[in-house]
Amino acid sequence: MKSYNLTHLKELEAEAIFVLREVASQFEKPALLFSGGKDSIVVAHLARKAFYPGKIPFPLVHIDTGHNFPETIEFRDKYVKELGAELIIGSVQQSIDEGKATEEKGFNASRNLLQTVTLLETIENNKFDACMGGARRDEEKARAKERFFSHRDEFGQWDPKNQRPELWNIFNGRKQMGENFRIFPISNWTEMDVWQYILHEEIEIPTIYFSHERSVFLRDQVIMADCDFIERRDSEKIEKRIVRFRTIGDMTCTGAVESDADSLESIIQEVSAARTTERGTRADDKRSEAAMEDRKKEGYF
Repeated sequence: MKSYNLTHLKELEAEAIFVLREVASQFEKPALLFSGGKDSIVVAHLARKAFYPGKIPFPLVHIDTGHNFPETIEFRDKYVKELGAELIIGSVQQSIDEGKATEEKGFNASRNLLQTVTLLETIENNKFDACMGGARRDEEKARAKERFFSHRDEFGQWDPKNQRPELWNIFNGRKQMGENFRIFPISNWTEMDVWQYILHEEIEIPTIYFSHERSVFLRDQVIMADCDFIERRDSEKIEKRIVRFRTIGDMTCTGAVESDADSLESIIQEVSAARTTERGTRADDKRSEAAMEDRKKEGYF
């Protein structure tokens, strides 16, 4: 048998491409959840590789809270056009307008939780039987419980005790009517793997990931971007700081880090020395000890 000397990144790439092709072969109508963040960009890049020279054989789906970073939306539209892919947008604002979701009030109001309503409706309306995304096991403890193929019941809910074994890379996508799967092709990647892969593959990412001057304020030791979507307390003063974002979500719950990392090489160096987790600046994960797991049980990605 021929021996292949694959590098670590090439092994991870091969594994993810295998998962993507398994999804295409096992499911009738899969979709790729695309936020415009680095992880979903990497999954889209891998999908392009997996099915080259053909186009990506499934649509990209963005659940738009209406409170996104402008840089992310600008990049999303540009990248989807470059891919030649179909983009489907699920609007949280529309869910609110139709009375299907209730807007939170107060200083800590966020639309992050409301994404679940819009996501489940988007899955139902489009009859998606599998939704892929860029979640990784190293991000958060609830993520670490996931399989590559994460079974969801007819209500889109996740039961961590009812997941299927995945021995020898055998993935079981069998489901009953109305059930679906969430698929995580880069489950085994780390934040460092993602950044090194982006550098190696010369993948374009939103400018918000790089160091830049921004109007911000401090809330509970987290640097928040000034925007029209956040109600500030009198004690929360706007100031200019040089920051970047390690992770990108809704502006109301995504914090920045002070940084002078203005290149991929300097980001990799910074991440290698970081003492806080990637999601350590995400306010939505701080609402309770099991915040992420609770959201996932309700249908969150």
